[in-house]
Amino acid sequence: MKSLTIIFVVLVALMQYPLWFGKGSWFRVWSLNQQIEIQKKTNNDNQIRNNVLNAEVSDLKQGFSAIEERARNELGMTKQDEIFFQVTNPEKDKKETEVLNNTKAKN
Repeated sequence: MKSLTIIFVVLVALMQYPLWFGKGSWFRVWSLNQQIEIQKKTNNDNQIRNNVLNAEVSDLKQGFSAIEERARNELGMTKQDEIFFQVTNPEKDKKETEVLNNTKAKN
């Protein structure tokens, strides 16, 4: 009787092995679910960034005000007979530079 119990315990353990350690194991499913969540977050962040870029592209295509604003802010351009004063915040500029550098490093 004792040997029969041991045989059944061994058989149950052998049947449980694929469930815990095999190709479709619980650990593998959990790991894949974690990867899926990370990928969903990455996809969501990229979708938000793409929406911002699409809005910027459509704005540039539709009117000259966006082009003028960009020329003023990024290139420091002015109209004829116009005086342009640009006040900068060194700490904000430093943070923006760090964000741009981090973005470039990721790509």
